[in-house]
Amino acid sequence: MTDYIVEEQMQVEQISVFLENKSGRLSEVTAILTESNVNIRALALADTSDFGVLRLIVDDTQKAISTLKNNGFTVGKTHVVAVEVADRPGGLHEILTMLHEAAINVEYMYAFVRTSGDNAVMIFRIEEDQKAVDLLQSKGVNVIDGERLYSL
Repeated sequence: MTDYIVEEQMQVEQISVFLENKSGRLSEVTAILTESNVNIRALALADTSDFGVLRLIVDDTQKAISTLKNNGFTVGKTHVVAVEVADRPGGLHEILTMLHEAAINVEYMYAFVRTSGDNAVMIFRIEEDQKAVDLLQSKGVNVIDGERLYSL
């Protein structure tokens, strides 16, 4: 298997915050980010009965990480791929089919909300980021770089 490294311009940084599944923990995170003037651009929350993983794309990743860690939260950083998807029935299916046919596994995904545009934006955590980026771009799919995504 070939190792792929995502080119820096296509990287979108995502932070993961590990939370006990108890009342008020999510509000603590948003209060800390608010006080630090960090804007949340996208988020997804997965939980079990004991803990949750809050995945965030923010406008200042380093500030968010340091501020949350300084307040006792366990925080990790990963890279994800942001893709414009046709906002119509079958738009997402087309992207997923391209990835499936190339044997590229999607670990998870979630939507990025923006106020206007003909396309939706999906955030993908993919095992082989650069292979996926190369494939999608070769098929005419717009892969959004981090700088642009943080400012949408």
